[in-house]
Amino acid sequence: MILDKNTLLSDDQAVTATAISENVIDLGVLGTTYDGVALSRKEGTLQKVPFLVQVTADFATLTSLTISIESDSVAGLSSSPVVHFSQVIAVADLVAGKKISYDFLPNEITGRYLGLRYTVTGSNATAGNITAGVVAAVDHAYQG
Repeated sequence: MILDKNTLLSDDQAVTATAISENVIDLGVLGTTYDGVALSRKEGTLQKVPFLVQVTADFATLTSLTISIESDSVAGLSSSPVVHFSQVIAVADLVAGKKISYDFLPNEITGRYLGLRYTVTGSNATAGNITAGVVAAVDHAYQG
């Protein structure tokens, strides 16, 4: 995987309680012009944006972790975030090396800021780290 520091949401981030990713991506203000091209996110347009979430240290003591891709008008994802995709992962699957990847980010991302929310179910984790962000390509190699 090729990761870019500017699009990395979590860099070996310890996730022991419910939290947002340590970084968010500023998608810019809709309608802003960049080199003569206006920024727009039209409904129904699906652009390939490979995205990876990888467990970098085993999780312990929680029941499961829900990982949600969210956008909001504020960088802290605290105003009224829109959940674009959410996946629940059982603790048994939260082991170092586990990859959760997507070929496309969801359509209809209208918030200026894009990030992840990690929601712990059960007890808070005593261990567990994640690296996540946009990648150059998704590795679909068998992970047995």
